[in-house]
Amino acid sequence: MPEISRFLGISIAMYFDEHNPPHFHVRYNDYRASMDIVTLNIYAGSLPARVRGLVEEWAEMHQDELLHMWETKDFHRIKPLV
Repeated sequence: MPEISRFLGISIAMYFDEHNPPHFHVRYNDYRASMDIVTLNIYAGSLPARVRGLVEEWAEMHQDELLHMWETKDFHRIKPLV
């Protein structure tokens, strides 16, 4: 599972052979969640509200890049939220 970004203790990753919908995985301490790239909704797991907001902000800034990565499997690092 390539880690594509890390910031403020939050790890963002994508798996190579995943199922639809296009999504990424978020890890923060003991929390785990899968977030839909298109809607930015969590469809599995949970995150604290503050962390969810930070991840949504980051994902919104990089949404096109995340969708491109999902489609091409050309994984690379994405700038963290600063």
